[in-house]
Amino acid sequence: MTPTVSILFDVGADTTVPLPSYETAGAAGADIRANLSTDDRATGICLNPGARALIPTGLRMEIPEGFELQVRPRSGLALKQGLTCLNTPGTIDCDYRGPVGVILINLGQEPVTIQHGDRIAQIVVAPVTQARFAVADELTETQRGSSGFGSTGTD
Repeated sequence: MTPTVSILFDVGADTTVPLPSYETAGAAGADIRANLSTDDRATGICLNPGARALIPTGLRMEIPEGFELQVRPRSGLALKQGLTCLNTPGTIDCDYRGPVGVILINLGQEPVTIQHGDRIAQIVVAPVTQARFAVADELTETQRGSSGFGSTGTD
Protein backbone atom coordinates (compact mmCIF):
# COMPACT_ATOMS: atom_id res chain seq x y z
CA MET A 1 0.00 0.00 0.00
CA THR A 2 1.32 3.43 -0.93
CA PRO A 3 0.38 6.00 1.72
CA THR A 4 -1.09 9.33 0.60
CA VAL A 5 0.08 12.50 2.35
CA SER A 6 -2.56 15.22 1.97
CA ILE A 7 -1.09 18.70 1.54
CA LEU A 8 -2.63 22.09 2.19
CA PHE A 9 -0.84 25.34 1.32
CA ASP A 10 -0.37 27.54 4.38
CA VAL A 11 -1.95 31.01 4.47
CA GLY A 12 0.16 33.38 2.36
CA ALA A 13 2.17 30.60 0.73
CA ASP A 14 3.09 30.79 -2.94
CA THR A 15 0.99 28.03 -4.54
CA THR A 16 3.25 27.99 -7.62
CA VAL A 17 6.14 26.47 -5.63
CA PRO A 18 6.21 22.76 -6.54
CA LEU A 19 4.99 20.17 -4.06
CA PRO A 20 7.50 17.69 -2.64
CA SER A 21 8.70 15.41 -5.42
CA TYR A 22 10.90 12.39 -5.99
CA GLU A 23 13.60 13.47 -8.43
CA THR A 24 14.50 9.95 -9.60
CA ALA A 25 12.56 6.69 -9.88
CA GLY A 26 14.55 5.08 -7.05
CA ALA A 27 14.62 8.05 -4.66
CA ALA A 28 13.65 7.31 -1.06
CA GLY A 29 13.29 10.99 -0.22
CA ALA A 30 11.13 13.61 -1.88
CA ASP A 31 12.72 17.05 -2.18
CA ILE A 32 10.90 19.80 -0.32
CA ARG A 33 11.30 23.49 -1.17
CA ALA A 34 11.57 26.83 0.56
CA ASN A 35 8.35 28.83 0.33
CA LEU A 36 9.43 32.15 1.78
CA SER A 37 7.27 34.95 3.12
CA THR A 38 6.47 37.77 0.70
CA ASP A 39 9.00 39.96 2.57
CA ASP A 40 11.83 37.46 1.93
CA ARG A 41 10.99 36.24 -1.60
CA ALA A 42 13.02 38.83 -3.48
CA THR A 43 16.18 38.69 -1.34
CA GLY A 44 16.07 35.21 0.19
CA ILE A 45 17.29 34.29 3.67
CA CYS A 46 21.04 34.56 4.22
CA LEU A 47 22.68 32.10 6.57
CA ASN A 48 26.13 33.18 7.71
CA PRO A 49 28.61 30.49 8.79
CA GLY A 50 27.33 28.97 12.04
CA ALA A 51 23.88 30.55 11.68
CA ARG A 52 20.64 28.59 11.69
CA ALA A 53 17.10 29.46 10.64
CA LEU A 54 13.67 27.91 10.37
CA ILE A 55 12.91 27.93 6.65
CA PRO A 56 9.19 27.78 5.81
CA THR A 57 7.88 25.33 3.23
CA GLY A 58 4.43 26.91 2.98
CA LEU A 59 2.87 23.49 3.55
CA ARG A 60 0.69 21.76 6.12
CA MET A 61 0.33 18.00 5.88
CA GLU A 62 -1.92 15.18 6.94
CA ILE A 63 0.22 12.08 7.31
CA PRO A 64 -1.65 8.77 7.50
CA GLU A 65 -1.91 7.15 10.91
CA GLY A 66 0.89 4.64 11.41
CA PHE A 67 3.42 6.77 9.49
CA GLU A 68 5.77 9.66 10.17
CA LEU A 69 7.48 12.06 7.84
CA GLN A 70 11.25 12.33 8.39
CA VAL A 71 13.03 15.54 7.36
CA ARG A 72 16.61 14.90 6.25
CA PRO A 73 19.44 16.94 4.72
CA ARG A 74 20.14 16.97 1.00
CA SER A 75 23.63 15.53 0.49
CA GLY A 76 24.52 17.96 -2.32
CA LEU A 77 23.79 21.00 -0.15
CA ALA A 78 25.80 19.51 2.69
CA LEU A 79 28.83 18.74 0.51
CA LYS A 80 28.86 21.81 -1.72
CA GLN A 81 27.64 24.52 0.66
CA GLY A 82 27.88 23.13 4.19
CA LEU A 83 24.09 23.33 4.71
CA THR A 84 22.45 20.66 6.79
CA CYS A 85 19.36 20.15 8.91
CA LEU A 86 19.43 20.36 12.67
CA ASN A 87 17.40 17.83 14.63
CA THR A 88 18.12 15.27 11.93
CA PRO A 89 16.13 13.38 11.12
CA GLY A 90 13.33 15.69 12.10
CA THR A 91 10.04 13.92 12.71
CA ILE A 92 6.63 15.18 11.68
CA ASP A 93 4.03 13.13 13.52
CA CYS A 94 0.77 11.97 11.94
CA ASP A 95 -1.29 14.11 14.33
CA TYR A 96 0.54 17.41 13.57
CA ARG A 97 -1.36 19.80 11.29
CA GLY A 98 0.68 23.01 11.61
CA PRO A 99 3.08 24.64 9.18
CA VAL A 100 6.07 22.54 8.17
CA GLY A 101 9.44 24.24 8.45
CA VAL A 102 13.00 23.01 8.03
CA ILE A 103 15.73 24.02 10.49
CA LEU A 104 18.84 24.65 8.41
CA ILE A 105 22.34 25.45 9.68
CA ASN A 106 25.30 26.69 7.68
CA LEU A 107 28.35 24.66 8.70
CA GLY A 108 30.33 25.98 5.75
CA GLN A 109 32.89 28.78 5.50
CA GLU A 110 30.83 31.20 3.37
CA PRO A 111 27.38 32.80 3.72
CA VAL A 112 24.63 30.91 1.86
CA THR A 113 21.39 32.47 0.69
CA ILE A 114 18.25 30.33 0.59
CA GLN A 115 16.14 31.52 -2.32
CA HIS A 116 12.38 31.19 -2.69
CA GLY A 117 11.66 27.81 -4.30
CA ASP A 118 15.07 26.25 -3.53
CA ARG A 119 15.13 22.55 -2.69
CA ILE A 120 16.22 22.65 0.97
CA ALA A 121 15.71 19.14 2.37
CA GLN A 122 14.23 15.77 1.62
CA ILE A 123 11.32 14.07 3.31
CA VAL A 124 10.90 10.34 3.80
CA VAL A 125 7.58 8.74 4.69
CA ALA A 126 8.25 5.91 7.15
CA PRO A 127 6.13 3.46 9.14
CA VAL A 128 5.94 3.95 12.90
CA THR A 129 5.74 1.29 15.58
CA GLN A 130 4.84 2.46 19.06
CA ALA A 131 6.34 0.34 21.83
CA ARG A 132 5.20 -0.35 25.35
CA PHE A 133 7.62 0.70 28.08
CA ALA A 134 7.82 -1.35 31.24
CA VAL A 135 10.02 -1.26 34.32
CA ALA A 136 12.08 -4.45 34.68
CA ASP A 137 13.90 -5.96 37.64
CA GLU A 138 16.90 -6.77 35.41
CA LEU A 139 18.06 -6.76 31.79
CA THR A 140 19.40 -9.72 29.82
CA GLU A 141 23.16 -9.99 29.38
CA THR A 142 24.81 -9.41 25.98
CA GLN A 143 28.37 -9.65 24.69
CA ARG A 144 28.59 -5.85 24.51
CA GLY A 145 26.97 -5.23 27.87
CA SER A 146 27.18 -1.59 28.97
CA SER A 147 30.15 -0.61 26.77
CA GLY A 148 29.25 2.69 25.14
CA PHE A 149 30.42 5.01 22.39
CA GLY A 150 33.16 3.56 20.21
CA SER A 151 33.21 0.26 22.05
CA THR A 152 32.52 -1.91 18.99
CA GLY A 153 35.88 -1.11 17.39
CA THR A 154 37.11 0.72 14.31
CA ASP A 155 36.86 -1.96 11.58
